[in-house]
This record gives sequence, C-alpha cells and structure tokens, in this order.
Amino acid sequence: MEPVDLNTAADAYAATPLLNCLLREAAEPSGGHDAGEGTDVRVHRLRGSGRLLRVRGGRRPARPELRAADGWHPLGHAELVKLVSDELARFTGLPNHELPVEITDSRDAIAALLAARAAAEPPADPYLLSEQSLVMGHPHHPAPKARGGAPAGSWLPYAPEAYARFPLVLLGLREDQSAEEGGSATSDAIDSLADALEGPRAPAGYRLLPAHPWQLDLVGDRPAVREAFADGRLLRLGESRRPVWPTASIRTLYAPDPAADLFVKFSLDVRITNDVRRLWRHDLLKLRRTDAAVEAGFAALRRTGSAAAWLADRGYRTAAFAFEELAVLVRDGLHGRTVPGSTPLLAAALAEGYPGSPPTGNTDPVRWWRAYLRQVVPPVLELFARHGIVLEAHLQNTVVAVDADGLPVQALFRDAEGVKLLPDLPRADAWQRLVYCLVVNNLMEIAGALAGRYPDIPQLLWQAAREEFEHYESTRGLPEIAELLAAATVPGKTNLLLRWTRADGADARYLPLPNPLRG
Repeated sequence: MEPVDLNTAADAYAATPLLNCLLREAAEPSGGHDAGEGTDVRVHRLRGSGRLLRVRGGRRPARPELRAADGWHPLGHAELVKLVSDELARFTGLPNHELPVEITDSRDAIAALLAARAAAEPPADPYLLSEQSLVMGHPHHPAPKARGGAPAGSWLPYAPEAYARFPLVLLGLREDQSAEEGGSATSDAIDSLADALEGPRAPAGYRLLPAHPWQLDLVGDRPAVREAFADGRLLRLGESRRPVWPTASIRTLYAPDPAADLFVKFSLDVRITNDVRRLWRHDLLKLRRTDAAVEAGFAALRRTGSAAAWLADRGYRTAAFAFEELAVLVRDGLHGRTVPGSTPLLAAALAEGYPGSPPTGNTDPVRWWRAYLRQVVPPVLELFARHGIVLEAHLQNTVVAVDADGLPVQALFRDAEGVKLLPDLPRADAWQRLVYCLVVNNLMEIAGALAGRYPDIPQLLWQAAREEFEHYESTRGLPEIAELLAAATVPGKTNLLLRWTRADGADARYLPLPNPLRG
C-alpha cells in the first residue's frame, strides 16, 4: 500500500466542506454535467463573477477546476481559498480578511490531526470512537476544524480527532466565591469527581471546581483569575489520575466509568465553527428552566412507550469572579439511559463514516433507514407539537443506540443550550429551525451517506421518510407537516455567508434547498 500524503489528504478533507458552502450559497448549476467527463462531474456558475467551476462527486465535492480561456485549471487549496474570497467580496460587496485565515487554519489543523491520528491508538469503546472520528467535521461550514490560529501543540493534546484522553485539572474554589445552580444533583456530581477520577479533594472551606486544562491555559493569566490564585480564593489542587475523553464538541468531556458516568462541559475561549465556545452567563441563567421543560417533555414521551431519552444538563458551578471563564456544566452520562444491550453512537459519525460504522455491511439499508427514522423523527415532532419544545436535533446533538445487528433502537438527544421554547420564539421561526436541524442537517446527511454506498436507493429512502412524517400527522396531528411535505424547498443554513458578513453565530440565515420530502 502506498503511504498516504497527509498534506494531500488534508487539502481534500478541507476542500469538501468549503466547496459545499460555495456551491450552495454563491453558485448555481450551469446546465448539468460536463460533456465527456463522466456523470459525476458538475459545472457551476459562480454568482459573484460569472466564472465557471467544475467539481467531481456529489454530496462530497472534490477536485475543483476553474474555467479559463485555455481550458480547465485545477485549484489547489490555497487557490480555492483565494477564489472563494474573491467571489464573496464580489457577491456581497463586503471585504473580510479574517475568514480566509480561518479557512487556512482549519486545513492546517486537519493536517496536524491526521499526523496525530496516525501515531495514536483509537479508543476501543465504540461510542468514544464515534465521538472521536470526525476528521472532516461539519460538511457545510467553511472552516470546521479551525482552532483559533493557535499552534497545534497548544490544542492537539485535547483534540478528540487525535484520540486524546487527558486528566482534568482540579481546583479548589473558596465557598464564598462559588456560584452554582442545579441543587444537590449537580453539587454531588461535581464533588464526586475527585473520588471517581482519583483526584485530590477540596480542603475545608473550598468547593471542588474541575477545569479543562486548555481553557485554564487560555484564561489563567487574566487579572481576575491570576489575582484569585494569588490571594487564595482559588487553589490548584492537582490533576485527576484517571482520564476524561473529549467528545466531538471538543469542550465537552466524558467520564465513562460507571463510578462517574458524567459529561462535563466547559467554556473554551476559541472560535469553533460559528461561535466562541464560552458558557455564556445568559445561557447558564436560563439553563434550568429550559432543561426542566425538556425533561418534562421526555417524561411524557416515556409514558407513551417511546424509548427516546434526554441527556439532562443538570446544572453548573463556577467562580463568581470569573463566571463564564471557569464555568463547568454537568450533563447526564449514558449508563442506565440507553436501551439494555445496545451501543450508543454519535449520529454525526454515521454521516461522515468511519471503518466499521453502521450501516456498513448491513444487507438491507432501507430497513436500517426506517429504523433510524422511527427512533429520531417522532420524538422531535412530539415535543414540538405537544410541549412547544424545539430540540436542536442536528447530527452532533443526536446519539443513536443500535442493537447487535447494527439497527437503531433508540435516539438520545442532548444540549439544552440549543433548545428553544415556545412562545419565546415565534412558531414559524421555531418550525423553520426544527426543519433545518432535523431534515437538512440530520436526515439529508444520513440519507446522503446511505445513498453514497447504495446508489439505487435515494428514492426509496425519501419515500420512507415521507411515510414517517405522514404517519405522525395521521396518528398524532401536526398541521405543519402537510405544509412541509407539499413545500418545494426546505431551509439550508448559510454558514459561509454568515461568517463572511461577520453575523452573530446564533443569527441563523437560510436559503431554500430542494425539498427531498416532496412527493
């Protein structure tokens, strides 16, 4: 076997989501396939300049070429970034000197990750492997692997894609400086981490405050934190002897041992995809209201016989003098929440694909897809219809448990921060958000992965999906479903334009995409 050129591989991984964004948001098909080049070659006209760009592949476009007077010219990654920048400047009339740097940083991060993965041992646990398998990342973001431009050595030890595992830093926070919410369930869970991970306990008069080592590196020299260490309000107790595992979100870590069985989510003062990933004060202060509403909704679901589960965000603890910077949020673990005998897997990993992931080798992909739909779709619709809850049911917030044959038997959802409640959000906006997360970000990507392996089944996949929505509408009732199934388009998020125009990461903007559910 020939050795893999990591730079070439990094270029390819980085080009695919960037091309997906460019073709979705700033281009249009120019008339089908390029004659003589095969059916997988598509030509697009760029809206900013009118130039022609051709690519190979479907949902994962590759090998971009730009039309010139003397023929088609292949574009390397640097040339592609320059083309995207020029096109967006023309298309929007706005300059942006930051995003091209971020796109290049994402590509360089992938190269570092590929090198690290080649020398590291992947986790044996299937769930952890799925969380740590996203080399490409978000398929419709221009810079899904950017790490704030920092040297690779500062973040690689904490990167899930590099199969990282590492100890928590345990701090002692003086009791009169502690701010927390979530009651004894949160307090006991945080305090128990010292024993569960075999780390030092907080001394009398102090509360245990776990910290992400990367975040502590980022904020440790800020005046409020430095002064707290100096005057004794904050103590460095040491590290845990047992490791935690970073999940796909990077700042959420999992302690899988049954003695702990917790996810802990931290602030991370680094822009990852659209946002600086800090636990913002306003989100923390509304956390319990949101999570309590979702827990009540899932309790009602269970009474109807649904296996769907919610990984509750129980509460948080932080330092009053560094409320956002040092916050830690506690989330339910997986033990006791998955169907007995099943294996939980991150849905985003199923869409990107990794060796051995379901439904690889499954003899009936449509049967697998129907099982996936049955577990994922009804809970999302039911929570909206009966409880006014909009789950952010995109791929990275959806965990699917599969049985011994690899068939989905349960969906688990997470992240109260992304949940919206009616009437806080107008119903039309809430439904649009639900359709984007569930249909475009989730179902279209999973169906695309299946169709890539089984090219003859796309029509069967979407007929099955339509039937799942129709079944819910006929048995439970939700007026928006009829409108969805008749609509010509569904909303696609414009991450490239959002980043180019420097819009707030939470200010989602959409453009119409062909609706695969339409009959």
